[in-house]
Amino acid sequence: MSAVKAYWQNYIDGTWVDGGAGRIDVTDPGTGEVLAQHALADAADVDRAVQAARRVHLSGALSDLRPVERGRMVQAMGRYLLEHIDDIATVLTLEQGKPLWEARIEVQGAARYFEYYGNQAETVEGRSIPLGASYFDFTAHEPYGVSAQIIPWNYPVEMTARSLSAGLATGNTCVIKTPELTPLSNAWFAQAAEAVGLPKGAVNILCGHGHIAGATLSAHPDVNQIVFTGSVPTGIAIATAAAANVVPCVLELGGKSAAIVHADADLDAFRNDVRWGIFFNAGQVCSAMSRAIVHSDVHDAVVDRIVDVASEMSVGPGIERTEFGANMGAMVSEAQRDRAAAMVEAAVQQGATLVTGGRKANRPGAFLEPTVLTDVTPDMTIAREEVFGPVLSVMRFDHDDEAIQIANGTDYGLVGGVFTRDIDRATQAARQLRCGQVFVNEWFAGGVETPFGGYGKSGYGREKGREALWNYVQTKNVAIRLR
Repeated sequence: MSAVKAYWQNYIDGTWVDGGAGRIDVTDPGTGEVLAQHALADAADVDRAVQAARRVHLSGALSDLRPVERGRMVQAMGRYLLEHIDDIATVLTLEQGKPLWEARIEVQGAARYFEYYGNQAETVEGRSIPLGASYFDFTAHEPYGVSAQIIPWNYPVEMTARSLSAGLATGNTCVIKTPELTPLSNAWFAQAAEAVGLPKGAVNILCGHGHIAGATLSAHPDVNQIVFTGSVPTGIAIATAAAANVVPCVLELGGKSAAIVHADADLDAFRNDVRWGIFFNAGQVCSAMSRAIVHSDVHDAVVDRIVDVASEMSVGPGIERTEFGANMGAMVSEAQRDRAAAMVEAAVQQGATLVTGGRKANRPGAFLEPTVLTDVTPDMTIAREEVFGPVLSVMRFDHDDEAIQIANGTDYGLVGGVFTRDIDRATQAARQLRCGQVFVNEWFAGGVETPFGGYGKSGYGREKGREALWNYVQTKNVAIRLR
């Protein structure tokens, strides 16, 4: 496959096919121009994909394999991605807007998921339960069957890999609904599935509108498990549809995550974390450092460092940004960019101070300057709602309890951070922060091995780590009466 072509099809039951709903334009956010067209699935396409996955599951072609064999195929899919990283990263950058070097990091991260869960395939073991001499009792973990995976546009390669690798490793078959804004790069998962010898129908990939393809998939009676990453309203709709069929879900619904910076923190180290925490992928990260809650004694020094980071950022088309460094690409769409800019403007009207950035670039494409706001208070919209853009809100605190109260003062609870040299203070904060993951002295510490998921409206269930495996299997107990 050439890296960029004019028209891309869906992949159903081992065949590349057109969509019943026609085609959709995919726009390059770095230029504002149409990049390609993609087949658009309708409800009938979704049903064919689900039936193909169900057929493979019922046949046992995947679930009956010895786990090590299944795991080797999963690992091989990751190697396939690395072998095609140049093409995948190029398409990912063009459809999503991120710098090319960031796109390469995403593909590498995707490959790591296949490596990790491929290794975990043969570790999903049951246990024996002692019931006395008259019984032999044991448990076994079985795949749910058809896993429906609805993917977000901000990390279309890595987020697909996260759920697809775990689903396949545990013996499930998968139907992937790609995001309408960034559907192209998912094509390589279909190619990888073919290359490693997965049965036709084990992996199905289609693009469709959420209210048609997504709604059909989440409500389909033959879907056995759902994984969704995206907005709270859509997550609620998916969970409601799944509940009607009594189908379990994993929901990752974003956040409004805060970094608490104490007076004794290493401010220069925190400065480096700001670059990754809020300006990586133009801030379009569910676990982004969107709030910095800073002790009054170091507030001005921290703001100076943050502004330096933002001011140093070069912003432009991702395809031109090939080298690791202080640069940022476009947001995914002009609509997303305009929403973020409007939230910044509203924050200023509510009393926040715009220190730097906040403007749209005077050029084609979905560009927004790296933005820093101060004098933000907990009651402001910008402090409570997810921007999903390169916008950092700085807030003050004077006492530890006040910082925790501010950090926990939203409906979300995905990640949080605390920066201090005092291990007792850090440990206390980690216990008090109402979120699924706490970073101490390094934002985004951890990796594929560490569980990830939220409290409150950030969703439920866990992805990453061994914890994710239990989302894809159900426990069966076998009790045998002995003579």
